[in-house]
Amino acid sequence: MTNTTRPYGILITDDDDGCRDALRSIVEPEGYRTFLASSGEEALDIIREAPIHLALLDVNMPTLTGLETLLLVHQINALLPVILVTAEPDENLMRRAIRAHAYSVIPKPVSKNVVLYTVVRALRIYGIPPKPAEEAAE
Repeated sequence: MTNTTRPYGILITDDDDGCRDALRSIVEPEGYRTFLASSGEEALDIIREAPIHLALLDVNMPTLTGLETLLLVHQINALLPVILVTAEPDENLMRRAIRAHAYSVIPKPVSKNVVLYTVVRALRIYGIPPKPAEEAAE
């Protein structure tokens, strides 16, 4: 398998099993390899050990919130694109997400099209080329 066809690793972090599974069911059929975490601490461990190209983080998690996790993720890998997912997207959160250098904030319940569009755009902006199937679709 060549580098242009290898699956990109996407970390999905949410303390709710159903939300993690919903996001996984959106990105895996598109050829992405998923890594699942139920907490910010678990997400940090995965980022240290696995080939992660993008992270989806729930904002409201116990212990470490998505924003706190994002700040720690960027200490490990400053260039890793991070998309926050939240059931409560408000202006205050948007300002805090921008200051923390989140790529985007996606509202829950998630839309398949919004998730895929945002993931592909984030990977491109951060210099990760699209998969061949994505190139053919354009």
